[in-house]
Amino acid sequence: MKVTTDTPDLLVLDDRPLVFAIMLILFILAFVAVGFFLVSEGIWAGLIFGGFGGGLGLIGYALFVRRVQVVFHRPEGWIELRRKSVFSTETVRHGLSEVSHAELDILRGAGTSNTWRVVLVIPEGESAGHHPITLAYSNGPGHQRCKDAINAWLGVE
Repeated sequence: MKVTTDTPDLLVLDDRPLVFAIMLILFILAFVAVGFFLVSEGIWAGLIFGGFGGGLGLIGYALFVRRVQVVFHRPEGWIELRRKSVFSTETVRHGLSEVSHAELDILRGAGTSNTWRVVLVIPEGESAGHHPITLAYSNGPGHQRCKDAINAWLGVE
């Protein structure tokens, strides 16, 4: 997750899981290539190998690769969460005045292997609660930077 635009009127955060998507594509290509090689050698079980392995990779890609974009728009007074996957596009809009701040949601692992995600906090109203920006937890410094950027943009430190 990273900040792509930060102006007084507009804040845009993006999460594009490119590394994960590329790894899944390579997984699919490896299974399909080995399957084709086996079939070219006369081993018809290669069809099952390539189809099963490639199919699992496609299912994983469709389920887990999602692009997330969060747009904070001060002139019109809204925040929009946009999620896109292979099968769907989801857009949720909240009023800018509804959101009090952003914080990190921590998933504690064994030892020191904690993972995080950024959540928007809406203290009251119809949408009250913690609204995660990304559905998955991950590690890395990007979450802290995004949380700090959101809170600074909202004027809450």
